[in-house]
Amino acid sequence: MVKAPRPGRVKTRLARDIGTVPAAWWMRHQLRRLLRRLRDPRWELIIAVAPDAALHIRDWPADLRRLPQGGGDLGQRMARRFRTAPAGPVCVVGADVPGLTRAHVVRAFRALGPADAVLGPAPDGGYWLIGLARIAATPATLFRDTRWSTRHARTDTEASLPGARIAHVDTLADVDEAADLA
Repeated sequence: MVKAPRPGRVKTRLARDIGTVPAAWWMRHQLRRLLRRLRDPRWELIIAVAPDAALHIRDWPADLRRLPQGGGDLGQRMARRFRTAPAGPVCVVGADVPGLTRAHVVRAFRALGPADAVLGPAPDGGYWLIGLARIAATPATLFRDTRWSTRHARTDTEASLPGARIAHVDTLADVDEAADLA
């Protein structure tokens, strides 16, 4: 899941601290590094793009499949990606996680063996990854009442999966503010 790296449109909380152009520059370069690290023949890497109009900009590698995120809040957009994905396990990651590697993704997919869902916690109460085994349909309650960009995002998301066996993998930090860049 990624927003087009355009000044004033991406990483707005980070931009308040360092400016819109440096925040967009950081996101553009972070995304390039992340995509290089995550390429792996064991999974299909897809870029879910926002806004939808940015689907065909030059920032995205031409060889990677791109899908529009569509409208709504973050939960509605992620739920759409889960509902429309092919059968089987699916993991959705944020693009603003500098420490994310293939090994983290492998551990998440492995956790989906015995679990219905997996979350990669972030220290701020959110998460950098959510995965679903997708043996059955994506739950209609997924992401309902999730308070995004708060310390409650992870627990709210877990509550939106009643009865699901939820695994946790590595804790990784995302970049929301200038202090996170350290």
